[in-house]
Amino acid sequence: MKIAFLMDRPEQISPEYETTSHIMQECSRRGHALYFLEPHDIYVRAQDVVARMDDITVSQDLPLEQYWENVMEKIETGERIFKKIEEMDVLFLRKDPPLNYKSMEFLAPVKNKLFMINDPAGVMMANSKLYCLNFPEFIPETHISRDPERIKRIIDDFGGDMIVKPLDRFGGQGVIKVSTKDQENLNSLIHFYVCAYRPYPERETIMVQEYIKSVREKGDVRILMLNGKILGAMSRKAVDGGFRTNIHAGGKPLYHEITDKERHICETIGPKLVADGLFFVGVDLIGEKLMEINCVSPGGIPRINQLNSVRIETDVVDFLEKRAGEQGHG
Repeated sequence: MKIAFLMDRPEQISPEYETTSHIMQECSRRGHALYFLEPHDIYVRAQDVVARMDDITVSQDLPLEQYWENVMEKIETGERIFKKIEEMDVLFLRKDPPLNYKSMEFLAPVKNKLFMINDPAGVMMANSKLYCLNFPEFIPETHISRDPERIKRIIDDFGGDMIVKPLDRFGGQGVIKVSTKDQENLNSLIHFYVCAYRPYPERETIMVQEYIKSVREKGDVRILMLNGKILGAMSRKAVDGGFRTNIHAGGKPLYHEITDKERHICETIGPKLVADGLFFVGVDLIGEKLMEINCVSPGGIPRINQLNSVRIETDVVDFLEKRAGEQGHG
């Protein structure tokens, strides 16, 4: 099969801990032809959606470090090729946030001519933190507004600590805990986050959520889901006594046994994810509450593998091969 990865540049990636590199290496082990492209490489030529790509097919069965070195060497020394997107059997969307909406718009018209994981339209919809509002029974108390006075009343009425999240950040960036105990700073923070100095229509909309106290002691849980089913899981705990558990923010990965409630949440949201073309996602939970669904480039495979002595990237590539075959590719 021909499998293209729309992703970050390989030199920006630490292959040992990167989900993309593990999936790519498994594809290589199976003898598939692999290609690399970035969002700005996609364009339209005579009504065809085309991309500039690098052929990164290398020898099979190489150790990960050597495999990645060979991939980077091919990109540095090889010639760029130009292919219609539909000539691929699979396009794996693995570019880290922020999402490039223009590239998703380019891809949407050809999404039925090959297998894409994940569906561009589904990614554009679910990239927002608002996607969790599809499952109100599982999320913490949540408010979204750009009005500082309304946000202040929400926090005062709640009477305890709450979490403030900008809607357009990722990796835990800009997430803070606020408290009614510090009124002066609370007012300043709210006004800063919504950019209250701007006219009302131009202000930033922010999310305010109930603070789940167990995050300090137990951290959060990352569950990877494939085709609506649980693929693997780990917990993540802040190492500095804080509450931001994201690996990018310094969180430590730990073994996790999935609870009955967490399994019920995943089983409930799974059909909606598949219906929206979100086949490979990362579900984040705190205290058995659904916090976020990551669909752009969910990570966790290398650490889940280490914690559980498994190789779940094999399940991902099995799925790619099956779905591509069902669409007449491969």
